[in-house]
Amino acid sequence: MSSFIVEGGRTLHGHVRPAGNKNAALPMMAAALLTDEPVRLANVPDIRDVHTMLELLTALGVGCQWTGPGALTLHAADVRSAALGPELAARIRASILLAGPMLARTGQLRLPPPGGDVIGRRRLDTHFDALQKLGAEVELGDEFMLRGKLRGADIFLDEPSVTGTENAIMAAALAEGTTVLRNAASEPHVQDLCGLLTAMGARISGVGSGVLHIEGVERLGGASADVSPDHIEVGSFVGLAAVTRSDLTIADVEPAHLASIRITFERLGVFCELEGRRLRVPADQSLEIRMDIGQHIPKIDDGPWPLFPADLMSIALVLATQCRGTVLIHEKMFESRMFFADKLTAMGARIIICDPHRAVVVGPTTLRGSTVESPDIRAGMAILIAALGAEGSSCINNIGQIERGYERIDERLRALGAAIERVE
Repeated sequence: MSSFIVEGGRTLHGHVRPAGNKNAALPMMAAALLTDEPVRLANVPDIRDVHTMLELLTALGVGCQWTGPGALTLHAADVRSAALGPELAARIRASILLAGPMLARTGQLRLPPPGGDVIGRRRLDTHFDALQKLGAEVELGDEFMLRGKLRGADIFLDEPSVTGTENAIMAAALAEGTTVLRNAASEPHVQDLCGLLTAMGARISGVGSGVLHIEGVERLGGASADVSPDHIEVGSFVGLAAVTRSDLTIADVEPAHLASIRITFERLGVFCELEGRRLRVPADQSLEIRMDIGQHIPKIDDGPWPLFPADLMSIALVLATQCRGTVLIHEKMFESRMFFADKLTAMGARIIICDPHRAVVVGPTTLRGSTVESPDIRAGMAILIAALGAEGSSCINNIGQIERGYERIDERLRALGAAIERVE
């Protein structure tokens, strides 16, 4: 098992570029199952979750080839409707994204339950409800068996699930007739998937909104598409700059994806300068929590796009420990995501866990180096940021969780001046 040894307290400097959006790359890779022609993707992040998805696709008969840095060609000329191994499917939540395209392409799939981060119960009901409304027969047990011919339908999703929306879109793209998808997720990664499908010949309108109209077509063709820069990585680097009191410039950002992120960080006293596609985080931040009108304690919470992303709540929690004042962090989506706060408390943070969804943070506090475990992708990155801002040395174990979502993070941090060493 690998670990990071981090010497904290160093000021960082320089430029960093966000990798491609992992949550866009994975469904776009799954969409290659919908055609027998090659699909070429650019700006694909070189991370563990992408490699796991490649193993899943290879098991289904898809030809997968890296043709350059971040450049991936997928060719599903001859797809096998095979049963996937439970160990492989359990390594990644995104294995569920194979359900929609495989059902549309072959009419059947046997799928083991997906895995992923342990951040609370993550419902699959939305996926199967949508596929059943499209005409699929679903048998639930130790494995999920899906079969049937798909037809368009008017579907209201019981929650704006990102992967549930993506599965429904991919299935509807080859279904007979028109599908109306209501209460759909509209995150940037969903928009990326719709852009690729449109380039493949799908007929989708309403992209970026909560209501999608999908007119099914008989077949889809090959296409090329770029994966957009990861706004979660951008937010992570903003938090890193603020916690380490560093002047960092984040290049090649997508400004339209950053509105709620910038507003939320400003409430914690972190202000960024946006010039074109470059976001600069100056070192001289106030780091003072802005009280609500009437001097009420403010709240940082998450919500469906375009609100503050749930995947940045762990970063916001660490940042709040370095800000002057008191703030309530309210994570609405996952009931276990806040539980890594005990690791920050051991490092010196003042955090009160109110319940599985809420924590009160009082800052600023001096963080001290410690030996900690990375519980999931986002909490792992948050702990790494805390270690970089702490006094003394830290050892972060189970870094495979961080590397599932952040490409070559130790190399990129060293390029900014961080003292971080990977040990086996």
